[in-house]
Amino acid sequence: MKRNTNYYLRKVHRYLGVFIGIQFILWTVGGLYFSWNDIDKVHGDHLRQQVPLIPADVALVSPDSALYAIRESGEQLDSLLELKLISLLGKPVWRISYLTSAAGRPQTVLADATTGKLREAVTEEEARTIARRLFVPDEPIAKVEYLTQTGPHSEYREKPLPAWAVHFDHPDEPVIYIGALTGTFESIRHNTWRNFDLLWMLHTMDYESRDEFGNWLLKTFSVLGLITVLSGFVLFYMSSPSVRKVKKKFFSKN
Repeated sequence: MKRNTNYYLRKVHRYLGVFIGIQFILWTVGGLYFSWNDIDKVHGDHLRQQVPLIPADVALVSPDSALYAIRESGEQLDSLLELKLISLLGKPVWRISYLTSAAGRPQTVLADATTGKLREAVTEEEARTIARRLFVPDEPIAKVEYLTQTGPHSEYREKPLPAWAVHFDHPDEPVIYIGALTGTFESIRHNTWRNFDLLWMLHTMDYESRDEFGNWLLKTFSVLGLITVLSGFVLFYMSSPSVRKVKKKFFSKN
């Protein structure tokens, strides 16, 4: 009976080791990549400049002017979600997010903070200028895309839409994303970030949203990994020469 237990335990340990070993390698490779890369570099901070601050002496109008202009355009304001002063191409702009009974999702508009007049969403030419001012390397723009929707595996996921994606002709293939309605820089993506994102997906084993730590697949592999390690300790104990000597001596007396 004891021999059979040892035999089956070895079988379980061997096949679990092969099955779990691939994921163990992915976890280890991912951990090494995460620890050896500067997170600021992954975020692309070295490729972009900070947005210029708004001068303190600038003459601003009350945001009431912008809210009045929204009502004059025919919108029924039910509640305000955000009222923020931003810098857009060096000019102060009110960014206003609100809810209406007619729309099922938040609405966002931009208004000139010096006049209160509403302005159009960011155009392609403006997006090019914003991205060009933000990007540090002196490289040309390769192409510009207008995004109205993205999938769960997009590098620009769970971000404001619509947005402009400004691609630069650079070895790291960077893309600067500018919110068309928010009027601001949203994110920068490049090859280092893409490698990080892929390894992060493999690390968390969330192949849909990539950010869910509590998914059943990760829990299952974690439990199986623990069983594999514990079975290895048990096998080491059972095959240890000193343990065999004690067993032999004990059973010989009985």
